[in-house]
Amino acid sequence: MFNILSRLRSHVLSAVRHVGERIQEMVKPNTVSLVAGAARDAIRSKTQLIAENALLRHQLIILQRQVKHPQLSNRDRLRLLLLARATPFWKQALLIVQPDTLLRWHRQLFRLVWRRKSKPKTPQTRITPDTIALIKQMRTENITWGAERIRGELLKLGIKVSKRTIQRYLPPETSPSTSPSNQNWGTFLRNHADQVWSCDFTQVHTLFFAPLFVFVIIELSSRRIVHTAVTSHPTDAWVAQQLREATPWGEHPRFLIRDNDCKDGPHFEAVAAGSGIEVIRTPFRAPDANSHVERFLQSLRRECLNHMLILNERHLAKAVREYAGYFNHARPHQGIGQRIPVPPKVEPPQTGKIIAFPVLGGLHHDYRRAA
Repeated sequence: MFNILSRLRSHVLSAVRHVGERIQEMVKPNTVSLVAGAARDAIRSKTQLIAENALLRHQLIILQRQVKHPQLSNRDRLRLLLLARATPFWKQALLIVQPDTLLRWHRQLFRLVWRRKSKPKTPQTRITPDTIALIKQMRTENITWGAERIRGELLKLGIKVSKRTIQRYLPPETSPSTSPSNQNWGTFLRNHADQVWSCDFTQVHTLFFAPLFVFVIIELSSRRIVHTAVTSHPTDAWVAQQLREATPWGEHPRFLIRDNDCKDGPHFEAVAAGSGIEVIRTPFRAPDANSHVERFLQSLRRECLNHMLILNERHLAKAVREYAGYFNHARPHQGIGQRIPVPPKVEPPQTGKIIAFPVLGGLHHDYRRAA
């Protein structure tokens, strides 16, 4: 009889222990599912919830010392927004993020919701890539055209595009109506190339390292070398004399581009003004403003001077003069469509034996057909 009671007692205690474990598991805070954890918290007492909140808050304070910027997903942000909406003390309850951050998330969510609501129900008609390329081409080739002008040109071609769509593919520049001038430096040079000369210096060292200076004037439209000169002491008066020699019998351009070198001083300016030439100084930090003459000086070095040992000023002047003649009358130029700066007055024959004429002692050759 005693054995039976003892066995029954052990079974009862085991069942009570099992039921207690099950109850503890049911009321234990859930760390995986937010909804299941909130449902279980509903059957717990207020004292237990306050104690658990204090315990969790203290653990968050400890974790905040270790992790400065916790990684939150979009789902985490949405849950924090919804939970903060349910309590008036959400600012005091936030520990891992700042209240301003939560407000910023709310504004972002509002923008997403409003963008979805304002999205048109009918799909927008998209223009073809060819039309987009044509819009950009019209803008590039016609700097004074605005969106409405381009729209009119497209209507001539049977392409119907709204003004707002065209503005979307235009570069963010100042509109022609508010800008006094929309042409860049390259456009100005192309529009006035027939009336623009450009001048500049380059320095060369002789066999015994004496410095010499080469002065060049070039015509922009044809790339013709107008004048060359060499000196060891370039002064304002010397440069002014070279400008006189380059403009005989009233031949002169309307504009002359020069850099800010002090060698082009008052004498040079006076000769230019007396000849009716307007001198344009290149702006600071604009390396392309005088690019045409600088490109010739680069060719002069690469195709001539780098292959020679200059003995003296006379030797250098002869080499530069011979290369300038070759450059003007025989060398095709890429910038003018592989044409010669000074084309021959008589049309060269299309048939006949080809003869090579050496230039600069055979450094270059001029190929012509025999008459």
